[in-house]
Amino acid sequence: MTVMTCNTAASIPALADDTSLARRYQGLLSGDDADSRQWLAARLAEVSTAADDLPDTPGELDAWSARHAARVARDHACYLEQRQQGAPRRYFANRSQALWFLQQVAPTKAVDGAWLHATLHHWQDPRYHGLIRTYLEELGDGDPRSNHVLIYQRLISRLGCLEPLPLDDQQYLQGALQLALGHYGESFLAEVIGYNLGYEQPPLHLLITTHELAELGIDGHYFQLHVTIDNAASGHAQKSIRAVQQLCPQGDPEVFYRRVRHGYRLNDLGTDTPSLISRFNLEGELLAALERKRRFGQFMHADRCRLQQRTVNQWLAEPGALPGFLQALQAQGWIKRGQNPTQSRWWSLIDGPSAPMFGVFSAYEKQLWHDWIAADWQAPLRRVLPGSWMPDVQALPGSDGLDGGSESIDSLIARMAGNQHAQPQGLRATRAYLRATGLAQEGPH
Repeated sequence: MTVMTCNTAASIPALADDTSLARRYQGLLSGDDADSRQWLAARLAEVSTAADDLPDTPGELDAWSARHAARVARDHACYLEQRQQGAPRRYFANRSQALWFLQQVAPTKAVDGAWLHATLHHWQDPRYHGLIRTYLEELGDGDPRSNHVLIYQRLISRLGCLEPLPLDDQQYLQGALQLALGHYGESFLAEVIGYNLGYEQPPLHLLITTHELAELGIDGHYFQLHVTIDNAASGHAQKSIRAVQQLCPQGDPEVFYRRVRHGYRLNDLGTDTPSLISRFNLEGELLAALERKRRFGQFMHADRCRLQQRTVNQWLAEPGALPGFLQALQAQGWIKRGQNPTQSRWWSLIDGPSAPMFGVFSAYEKQLWHDWIAADWQAPLRRVLPGSWMPDVQALPGSDGLDGGSESIDSLIARMAGNQHAQPQGLRATRAYLRATGLAQEGPH
């Protein structure tokens, strides 16, 4: 999980590139790298003069990581104490905000681990095994129950957030960086190692997110998994440090470590998690959702239904009229703000299988309505423990027993790239790679 390397994001210049990040991300996903090598080099040049919090030498990284872990633990304990004393949730005022956040970061979660793809070629060199093991664990060792991308996709599906939201272009930045690092990892190995070093140090926001999602009835298993698997004692954080130290050349360590630092700083590009979460505006998101529906619904309503002397079709026909439409729903008594939404006539029109407008709004859009109507009214918390929902592996793709046959290792590696590893063929290739290389981990006997 990403950790902001220091508070320097505001000082990093905007991307000087004519291609939108969304188009670049989608191109990398489809296997069209275009000029992404040059783009990645330009991003590294941008951060080359930025500050970071890394120590002066690789030998000091263990102490640096221990200090970071202690600080996160201390800050988390303070957060928990504040909550026990009655402080509100720090990140998510309501369930809508949490669902919005989960969709905002989906482009990055859809390529989890992608930056390490090129390390798979070095399976015969033990110095790379920590990095390779990190990547394989991101891929769930080919088990669809444990593949991180599939875990996140199943979460989004269960929450009713399959319809993609229009996202700010910057939300595609980290995903594009990870895909580009994975694709060109042989040329940017030191930078990949540095990026991995920053991304795998567990941050405070990960712990808070896990806690607050559970309070809102959302299974935070994906986030809890990264709390445990990235731990600084024996997890990905520790493996990331060993990779720096073991692969640092004896002859010219300064140049290597400088490149590591540049890769590390790539974590600072984009918007940090707390700042992103703070951008959520409930009424603004509800109005945006209604605007997306407006042109489809403006001729679908009977004229006998009127709000403030205007038909619903008339309200929907006029761009910019939707704030007034919300006011009209309240003025006419169809919505009672600050009360249980079930007390509002409008809610009975949109929720439930027999509702007249059943299916008009997605689960996420109905959550926006629910939380906007409820306002300060609070429903009882329904805490969900992370991992309380686990799938049946037999019902998932990739578990059909076809595990790669006699394909070459290079062919298997190609299908384990960040844009493919969660697909059935990628899962099969992962299992075959483990057998072919002898890198499958044995369990307790």
